Amino acid sequence: MPVFARLRLFRPILAGATAQDRGLACLGALLGIGLSALIGGLAAADMSHLMWIVPPMGASAVLLFAVPASPMAQPWATIGGNVVSSLIGVLVAHNMPLSAWSAGIVVASAIGAMSLLRCLHPPGGAAALVGLFAGHSSSLLFPIFPVGLNAVVLVASAWLYHRLSGHTYPHVANPAADRRDTPWTFNRTDMAVALEEIGETFDIDAGDLENLVRKIEERALARTYHELSCTDLMTVGIISVKDTSFPNEARELLVAHDVRRLAVVDRNGCIAGVVGLRELVRHAAHVAEIMSEASTASPNLPAIELLERFARDRVHAVFVVDEMQRPVGVVTEADWLAVLTRGLN
Repeated sequence: MPVFARLRLFRPILAGATAQDRGLACLGALLGIGLSALIGGLAAADMSHLMWIVPPMGASAVLLFAVPASPMAQPWATIGGNVVSSLIGVLVAHNMPLSAWSAGIVVASAIGAMSLLRCLHPPGGAAALVGLFAGHSSSLLFPIFPVGLNAVVLVASAWLYHRLSGHTYPHVANPAADRRDTPWTFNRTDMAVALEEIGETFDIDAGDLENLVRKIEERALARTYHELSCTDLMTVGIISVKDTSFPNEARELLVAHDVRRLAVVDRNGCIAGVVGLRELVRHAAHVAEIMSEASTASPNLPAIELLERFARDRVHAVFVVDEMQRPVGVVTEADWLAVLTRGLN
């Protein structure tokens, strides 16, 4: 296998992660664990135990520094999960002999307790086992010193480090805009039902998930509309009137075909202007005398670029013309409404 192919095996597996993020996570873990161990050692009754830190903190550091947006990496999850789980381990150790069953009991109980207290934290399972193994020779204060102290220092280190590195910690999902009035997109009920149908648990806050899916949706819509050309959107077989025609002829065409604007063409078939009921209220001998300037576009122009004309310039119709300025189609407000409501079909 080529060297570069091997290097690709080390690319981040987390969505949104970069090599720079992983490098910063390593540096953050180095400082966080080092500081936790140092402070733990200074607080120890026996000063010879400089590395006074419990092993689950290493797993907690992975979450706090590598995936700080995870719900299981937040301060209460980290501190509460480790303290509650180690307390369960110590309590079981004081009431049951060490065995395979007691090991299973402490981990299962830790998962249940963390779930009820909303502090689910994967390293808590390891903290429960540490509490079980150390419980026979330690007091009930073990969950506070050193476990609680380690967790608090680690969380404080993560808070300070992420402030300096530009990440947000503790992570709070930005509230997504309520789009219940836009029926072609999803709402929070749809997301809840979809998660229930999938039947899997994902390590992401519900607010972050909603924001992510909405951003993907917006990006897909923008990409779709930018790829949509005037040719894709226009209506062919437009109704036109010659510039030498009488105004009454133009009025009859407007009423007969129920359109708001007519393309006015010259003797060569090139677009010369546009006429509607607004122009026809003026007296004139020929349409050329009252027509307005036509809004035109080339067939390959992205259709989304026409939106500003409809919104700002209040244009009701944009005529698509070929290289000779001959009209080949028209894009109206109704055509855009048809695109926006495709998702309802």
